[in-house]
Amino acid sequence: MVCCVVTTVVAAVVVLILTVKFIYHYQSGRCTSKTRLVGKTAIVTGASAGIGKETARDLAQRGARVILACRNVEKAERVAEDIKKTTGNTDVVVREVDTSDLTSVRKFAEDILRTETALHILVNNAGMSGMKKRKLTADGLEVTMATNHFGHFLLTNMLLGLLKTSAPSRVVNVSSVAHHFCSSLDVDDLNFEKNPFPKSLIVYGHSKLANILFTKELSEKLRGTDVTANSVHPGAVYTEIMWKGETNLIKSIFALLVWLMGKDEKLGAQTSIYLAVSEEVNNVTGKYYVDCK
Repeated sequence: MVCCVVTTVVAAVVVLILTVKFIYHYQSGRCTSKTRLVGKTAIVTGASAGIGKETARDLAQRGARVILACRNVEKAERVAEDIKKTTGNTDVVVREVDTSDLTSVRKFAEDILRTETALHILVNNAGMSGMKKRKLTADGLEVTMATNHFGHFLLTNMLLGLLKTSAPSRVVNVSSVAHHFCSSLDVDDLNFEKNPFPKSLIVYGHSKLANILFTKELSEKLRGTDVTANSVHPGAVYTEIMWKGETNLIKSIFALLVWLMGKDEKLGAQTSIYLAVSEEVNNVTGKYYVDCK
């Protein structure tokens, strides 16, 4: 009797998981644009894994020169070789950058300005999950905010001139629905020197909210330049970031659920790709997209 009940419960759970997964995948946005990018140059940060890797692969498939901007160069080189092999596009290169380190960001940007004549697409994708305890970078910045926001803020501003001269061009900032976890944001205390350090998910949410606010302000400053800036929530996507950094029981359970029911990396990259290439958003700027809408 007990065995039958357990079997019934397990079967019901499996059916529920499969149903949720089917519905979530079915309604997920997909980029259907056939835009070719031959002669265009794109940079994707954090392209050695996850959403960034699949975004870079798609842009390469369309013929773009794609620069994988990554902290782990050795890993990124393997990804670049895989992208070349699967797309037939050999114009895929790796450049080192650690978005948590402003010195590294400056060096990367200066190298791009010295070696590249154009930049049409900048996808600010690199990121990390929140830390349980306050940790500062060498620049004295809280590491989650530095990695997810400050590094990309600096990078984008240093490359704005090149984006403008290459226009029409686009900036895509990968944010998250986690911005909803912020009930407030003290812009004068982003390092939590005055306020208590919150939970890791809230810290992550702060950085993702900063991505969105940056996007909105940047879009206003770029009015009339033919450079657009939009932000994106990719959805619940199972990637390496789930297990990076500090883990706990809640984070592990969440990662398991996303693995069971969430999007894979290719599906998770669709809205980033959509904002980077689709004709439908040629003149759209300052918006926040989920599932290609």
